Amino acid sequence: MRSSNPVFSRRGFSRDNGYAGFQAQQQPQAGNPYATNPYAQQANPYAQPQTAGSPYAAPPAAPPQAGRMTMDDVVARTGTTVGLVIVAAAVAWVTDMSLGLAVGAALVAMVLSLIQAFKCKAVPALILAYAVFEGLFLGALSNFVDGYVNGAAMQAVIGTMAVFAAVLVLYKTRIIRVTQRFYRFVMAAAIGFVLLMAVNMLFAVFGGGDGLGFRSGGLGILFGVIGIVLGALFLALDFKQVEDGIAYGAPKEESWLAAFGLTLTLVWIYMEFLRLVAILQGDN
Repeated sequence: MRSSNPVFSRRGFSRDNGYAGFQAQQQPQAGNPYATNPYAQQANPYAQPQTAGSPYAAPPAAPPQAGRMTMDDVVARTGTTVGLVIVAAAVAWVTDMSLGLAVGAALVAMVLSLIQAFKCKAVPALILAYAVFEGLFLGALSNFVDGYVNGAAMQAVIGTMAVFAAVLVLYKTRIIRVTQRFYRFVMAAAIGFVLLMAVNMLFAVFGGGDGLGFRSGGLGILFGVIGIVLGALFLALDFKQVEDGIAYGAPKEESWLAAFGLTLTLVWIYMEFLRLVAILQGDN
């Protein structure tokens, strides 16, 4: 699945024949030697040969096979990447890093994330480097915003944690069900959102001011809320991605891709919260 995080091109758990989630593939044909996903009706690229019965079958639920991704792996890798973001952000905050350097760090982080997004396999060094540079940018930006709106950064952190917890509970209780229709809706909404923001940025660069006004005033509040909701929907897609990867016996190193995706989504939500708090409590 290509989950539309801020880079819009992050690969999911991928192999030569595709991802076991929602990525478009050819429908399984009769006699296909691969087990299928009953949820998405797509081939399982991680199925292993069996000695009895069908030559391929879905991986056993328990006990976990050695070298296969587990929830503990995902939690550990995500904790590492998010932890690096927090540490780097704290360094940028304490050292009062300039916005000029912060923009440079953001550009480096974007390049690193795009490189990882177009790779078929996770590269831990790229993901960790992305976390560091993204953290430097967020720390400097948060410090700048907090200078005008006291407590904005902490409110954004609390908001991000609340959204993560709420989506996790809603997903685990199956109140949120990630289906093909859900995925297509999120993709369409996200593409439209990003295109509008790009147009607004172009008008701001060439026309001056706030462009079309999508990031200030009433419209700014509306689009801030939409951005947070989209981030929450991305989290549901990420949870489904992790769930499928574990169920299908994805290799252990794929947990880095899960951590990368979750980190991107959390950064997205935090940025939208920070912007929303600045609009609601600031003068502009």
